[in-house]
Amino acid sequence: MSGAYVLQQLVNGLVLGSLYALVAVGFSMIYGIVRLINFAHGDVMMVGAFSAYAILTAFGLPLWSAVLAVLTLGAVLAMLIDAVAFRPQRGAPQVNGFITSLGVAILMQNLAILTLSGQPRPFNVPGWLKENIGFMGARMTVLDAAIVLVTLAVLGALVVFVKRSRAGLAMRATAENPLAASLMGIRINRAVATAFGLGGALAGLAGLLWGARAGQIDPLMGFLPGLKAFVAAVIGGVGSLPGAVLGGFVVGFAEVLFVGLLPPLYGAYRDAFVFGLLIVILLVLPNGLLGRSVEDRA
Repeated sequence: MSGAYVLQQLVNGLVLGSLYALVAVGFSMIYGIVRLINFAHGDVMMVGAFSAYAILTAFGLPLWSAVLAVLTLGAVLAMLIDAVAFRPQRGAPQVNGFITSLGVAILMQNLAILTLSGQPRPFNVPGWLKENIGFMGARMTVLDAAIVLVTLAVLGALVVFVKRSRAGLAMRATAENPLAASLMGIRINRAVATAFGLGGALAGLAGLLWGARAGQIDPLMGFLPGLKAFVAAVIGGVGSLPGAVLGGFVVGFAEVLFVGLLPPLYGAYRDAFVFGLLIVILLVLPNGLLGRSVEDRA
């Protein structure tokens, strides 16, 4: 096993981890504010992928227009899901939100199959995105490099937004103590909608990038990546944005290295290794790598 091969696997893990991090941040933001595990989040990613497919293939518009469209559509769709399915249940037992999110996810998947068919479709991107870039014996495409750079830039902008903007401060206050935030004049529903919108925008962008890298899309494409992004959020510490990013990269590297460094016989068990890693980490660190217990909250 050469050094170039190991480096190639690390590059692959970095790219995959970047995609997981984009989706995992949305899980963490939503859970941090309303204590809701939104399993429909991965299907927002699927909608983003099909929207980008329509814009690039059916309408023949440039790539930048697809990026703007999936960011906007992902945000609007996520806020609509919150307003219709979750907002009426504020204050209900957490299991209600859990069951509702599963129902919304299944509904979105089946509507997509009914309207779009379950047949996978090729997702074509401009040829220059597939050009190779050499790096110390490893290879990555322009698209791979763009995925990493876009993810880092978007997540950096998100950190600045959450820490510096009034809307971000309202989100943080709501996450710490919703009752106190409400008494201070913060509109809780608006803060929650902002969290859903930001998470949905990132999921839509992740769908575009995932479809472009995989080369095909289908109505069920968001389920497994969404589930693994949730695992990443839990590993990092649900409710912690840095933890979600860290968890995304941990899951991405683990998945790639399990397959790339172990004998080929074990390649089919990559998902089992990822979920096994989740169990091991939670046995040692029940709150995740960067999480904190509920008792630590204000």
